[in-house]
Amino acid sequence: MKLQTRIRASALILLSGVVVFGHWHPAPVQAAPVDAATQQYLQGAKLFQQDNHDGAIAALKKAVQLRPKFPEAYHLLGQVYFEGKRRPSDAISALRQAILFKPDYAEAYYHLGLIYQAQGKFADAEQVLRRAIEISPRYEEAYWVLARQFQRNRVNDKAIQVYQTLLSINPNHTGALYSLGTIYDVIGENGKAREMLERLTKIDPSHPDGWYLLGRIEEKENHLTKATEAYRMAVAAKPDLVDAHYNLAFLYRSDGKLQESAKRFQEVIRLRPEYAEAHLNLGGLYASMNKLHEAEEEYETAASLKPNMAEAHYSLGLFYELHQKDMVRALAHYRKYLELGGKDERVERIIGQVGR
Repeated sequence: MKLQTRIRASALILLSGVVVFGHWHPAPVQAAPVDAATQQYLQGAKLFQQDNHDGAIAALKKAVQLRPKFPEAYHLLGQVYFEGKRRPSDAISALRQAILFKPDYAEAYYHLGLIYQAQGKFADAEQVLRRAIEISPRYEEAYWVLARQFQRNRVNDKAIQVYQTLLSINPNHTGALYSLGTIYDVIGENGKAREMLERLTKIDPSHPDGWYLLGRIEEKENHLTKATEAYRMAVAAKPDLVDAHYNLAFLYRSDGKLQESAKRFQEVIRLRPEYAEAHLNLGGLYASMNKLHEAEEEYETAASLKPNMAEAHYSLGLFYELHQKDMVRALAHYRKYLELGGKDERVERIIGQVGR
């Protein structure tokens, strides 16, 4: 639930007196009159939504003056201090007050966990997030941020466990499916990674990162037809996904579809003109298609973009030697290739024969 939605729901819950975690149920027609403390709380929520953080703080402080044991006001005050004013110590104090007056306040524990994460206090964050989950066992956001913490810190076994629990609550949680796919990919569990990503792309066919990672896994296992289809779905969902175009170019080239391969390399260059490796590979493709002028331009562009890329000078050396029969220029690039640390016995022999 988005922050502003949570604020609005909390405010309305105060008016209705009907509390169901994460949901608001309409108040009866004959609602109780709003007292002064609640009015200040609602004003604080409104001002926070309007990004008037100082005004929100003033209203919420007034609310807790009028009603000292007002956990919702302290909770919102903590959010304003942290998200609006970037004052984590004040935010923590306010959230602790909310918990003091309402020990089963899952959302207060959740927001406290977010602050501890931002401070790098991961053990503290884990403790309060687990408390939020203990209070509200179906609290998806708490599971999500806890699992993300474990994943970022590369505690993969705990991350997997929390993501799996989240999926048992919400089998269609696309974030958990994708994150599990990435973890399983990292640890070499390709079958499990594929299972997560296939579930993800079935639920959300327009998830470009899911399709891209699925393509990478299929390519690693030499399932090239499936990899090609996955990359195509990735660029259909996100036409500017450069890496998917780049990988498609290689798959088309390996399949002998040189025109399709060239189009993909061209698209990569259109999206990222400074991509030297794309220019280099397109140059090689043009050379194999006997488009020598275009090949030379691409090779030269690659070398100008990355003067220290040994492979570009090697390719230029081959191009001038074999296609242009220009050994002077070929030797210049071969020498540069060796200077940059290139290792090729044939090139070393040629340079050795003519002298450096």
